[in-house]
Amino acid sequence: MSNDIISRLQAESASYSKGQRRIAQFIMEEYNKAAFMTAARLGRTVGVSESTVVRFAVSLGFDGYPAMQKAMQEMVLNRLTSVQRLEVATDRIGNQDIVSMVLQSDAEKLRRTEESLSREDFNHAVEAIVGAKRVYVLGVRSAAPLANFLGYYLRYLSDNVNIVTASGASEMFEQIVGVNGEDAVIAFSFPRYSTTVVKGAQYCSSAGATVIGMTDSKESPLAQVCDHVLLAKSDMVSLVDSLVAPLSVVNALIVGVTARRSVELARRLDALEHIWEDYHVYEKRGESK
Repeated sequence: MSNDIISRLQAESASYSKGQRRIAQFIMEEYNKAAFMTAARLGRTVGVSESTVVRFAVSLGFDGYPAMQKAMQEMVLNRLTSVQRLEVATDRIGNQDIVSMVLQSDAEKLRRTEESLSREDFNHAVEAIVGAKRVYVLGVRSAAPLANFLGYYLRYLSDNVNIVTASGASEMFEQIVGVNGEDAVIAFSFPRYSTTVVKGAQYCSSAGATVIGMTDSKESPLAQVCDHVLLAKSDMVSLVDSLVAPLSVVNALIVGVTARRSVELARRLDALEHIWEDYHVYEKRGESK
């Protein structure tokens, strides 16, 4: 489904059956809600059968309703304001068991991420990080924890890892101004996409750095300025952005890099273990205070 689905529905509505017109009308008027409804619920809402909704999705060129729903969600997620996100989430939750709903939703995003993540791009990303003179990790707002987590572990391998979580464009550019063709940049951006990260990634690309973007869609603003794109499905649960799948990809990236640098990592960890021991950094089992 293209981003112009609303225009398409408006243009073709005259050819729809009565039931199809109800579906199309609801999507055009309440697209932010329709995108998160099951076929059965959408049918009940507009007064048609679930099978009519499924057939309507197929008539639009989709394999079935799930494909249509996925496309609608990708279209609307970045358009929703915080208030709209909360309204949609509240409507989705209803009387469901919240724990089961959230965990099942996260499990589904992990499954979809496993299917959509390009192994070629992943391997290129690992190679770029391993071979870089310096590594910059960019992530702001709700994506900042991803940048901090990745940067934390990459610093076990190198002293030249720069974590950039500045929310303002000016501050970000001050921290990445020295980037060049010997460097690798990992940038994170999920709906609602941060313009700061996109501009930062664009600048790094223009400076010759290898830019790796972790985002939810190849059509996202960040994906357009990156050399390699790692797709990780993200969705909103109430006001919260689910980062389960992106964090899992970050874990895989760390494992991939450390596997390539295992000898160096072992030396650094051995040195750190002695420091941790000497300065009592960690509690020991069985010891009492």
